Amino acid sequence: MIGRAAGGRRRGPVVDPDAPVTRVRARLGRWRDRLLTLAWLALIWCLLWGRFSWGNLLGGLLVGGAVLLFFPLPPVTFGGRLRPRALLELAGRFVTELVRASIHVAWIAVQPGYRPRGAIIAVRLRVRTDLNLALTAEAISLVPGTLIVEVDRGRGVLYVHVLDVRGPEDLTGSRDRILATEARIVRAIGSAAELRLLTAPADPNPPADPAPPAGAVPPSDPVPPTERGVDQ
Repeated sequence: MIGRAAGGRRRGPVVDPDAPVTRVRARLGRWRDRLLTLAWLALIWCLLWGRFSWGNLLGGLLVGGAVLLFFPLPPVTFGGRLRPRALLELAGRFVTELVRASIHVAWIAVQPGYRPRGAIIAVRLRVRTDLNLALTAEAISLVPGTLIVEVDRGRGVLYVHVLDVRGPEDLTGSRDRILATEARIVRAIGSAAELRLLTAPADPNPPADPAPPAGAVPPSDPVPPTERGVDQ
């Protein structure tokens, strides 16, 4: 059915949410989202074990299915589309950063008497959907040297602990890498509206300073007031 708006302009067809076709499409969309979530949980399970095998894949599917059955997650809709070229770029850059960060952390571990300093930074993502928050947080946490401390879902802010901070430029570089990871994820699976958000102007109201963990000692070197470091 096509309606007519005020002023004689024609509107698009009115979709009845209770129509059988609409109900079937909604049900198929929910099953698609569940299958995507199950596949992601199985992938994370294999990554946690450190190698891909049929046993780990089967175990990941069983564990993921149990999680979805007994601990149902809030509905996360997927309105984007998969872009193979961007997916390959995302995978390649992730592997590169994984190897580079692993070498960096290993080098820190073998230096006698060296005490690396860490810091907690707040990064406001540009695409604040639950799916983007989850994927970006997982991608960051899987890279050695960075760890998600807290997620502010309402404001779309990730609080990230970064290792081996020597000055303000390291904090800026860490924030840029996190935003670059988000951009690669959105380019790989995001919608057209989400892609436009990547080029939107920066938020004039940055997130407040994260509070340091209890018992932490502030560093002696000056750090910009918007980013607070703590000794580890």
